[in-house]
Amino acid sequence: MAYDHQPVQNSEVYLLNSCHGPIIAPPSPPSLPSPCNDELSPPSDELISMTPLELLDTDPSMPRRLATAVHVLRTEATALSHLTRLYETDPTARQGFHDAVETISRSVCQRGHLVFCGVGKSGHVAKKLVATMNSLKIPAKYLHPTEALHGDLGTIGQHDTILLITFSGSTPELLKLIPHFDVNTPLIVMTSHTKRATCPIINVRPDAILLPQPIHQSEAESFGVNAPTSSTTMAIALGDALAMVIANDLHISVSDIFRKYHPGGAIGAASLAPQMVSDKAVAFDDIPEIQSFLKGAGILMSAYRSKSGWVRCGQNTLISPRCIKSMQPDDMDEPAQMVKGLMTTRNDWITMSADTSISTAQELISRMRQTAMKGHYRDDSIIVLMDDDEVVSAIEVGDVV
Repeated sequence: MAYDHQPVQNSEVYLLNSCHGPIIAPPSPPSLPSPCNDELSPPSDELISMTPLELLDTDPSMPRRLATAVHVLRTEATALSHLTRLYETDPTARQGFHDAVETISRSVCQRGHLVFCGVGKSGHVAKKLVATMNSLKIPAKYLHPTEALHGDLGTIGQHDTILLITFSGSTPELLKLIPHFDVNTPLIVMTSHTKRATCPIINVRPDAILLPQPIHQSEAESFGVNAPTSSTTMAIALGDALAMVIANDLHISVSDIFRKYHPGGAIGAASLAPQMVSDKAVAFDDIPEIQSFLKGAGILMSAYRSKSGWVRCGQNTLISPRCIKSMQPDDMDEPAQMVKGLMTTRNDWITMSADTSISTAQELISRMRQTAMKGHYRDDSIIVLMDDDEVVSAIEVGDVV
């Protein structure tokens, strides 16, 4: 059987030597400048020295990927800038935030919990904020809406406060749950709505506190897809702001509380590092006392036997490890008082209060090193900590900075 070879006609267009990559939505209109633009680090010298063509040659997909990444980062930064402005100027948002802090603080003082509730990505945000609150000693827990309807409502205590996270303000699972909450249990709603009248959940519970967390541009418009991105960033940021304000209201020292409740990991290790100069200083009473008539060799031997490496002559003269290490062979047979720079008398001590923090001491030393007094603040200079005019401990400047 013979077939006629006729050209196939259709409306499709084929591009030769091309790959079919994912469809990328066109970028949104230019976002407003982010406040952090001025703080960005300059590009590395290596990148500056490379021409655009050289950058392209490294990987053809690199410019496209980075353009998309920068667009996402810029969009979310702009959304944060808009949210910041909202809480600086909008009466509804400002009053809602204040009322939320008051309500949560009252619950905590009554030994209640802050109960977070959300579905999907909002649920994951809720769990993150629970962890943040607990690390700052703001008792919090997560309640899954579906599980709540199957018995977990019993976890809500008499003095608890409930915080719902719902960008739409109309999450079905939450709307089903609200009628089952005790009407006396305070309710806070974190949502994209900036007006109470437009939020379905608040229409069901008119006494609820509104915490607006809108985005300046829909995620579909920004990225071509409604995947929670900017919206979840706003929820986390607003929740973090809430946590820090409540912690500062409840605790005298937030850093002390956080250090106590976060002992693990790199954060815990950093928080357990010495915070006060006295934490690193050598107690004055633990410094061995020697006779002033000793020669250099005698000083060296005494320092070797000292657990701290320090020695002293009476109450008014200190000999620090750095000064001892700077001794020369010719100094061994010299009387200690004749060895230049070995002994530091009371007149040359740098005195500080016993409750001086390391950061405060470092700031003072840095400032003094820029003045005519810089010679008095060498690494081997001695800081003496005082408590009611009594010498408590000593440390070298070099061990502080």
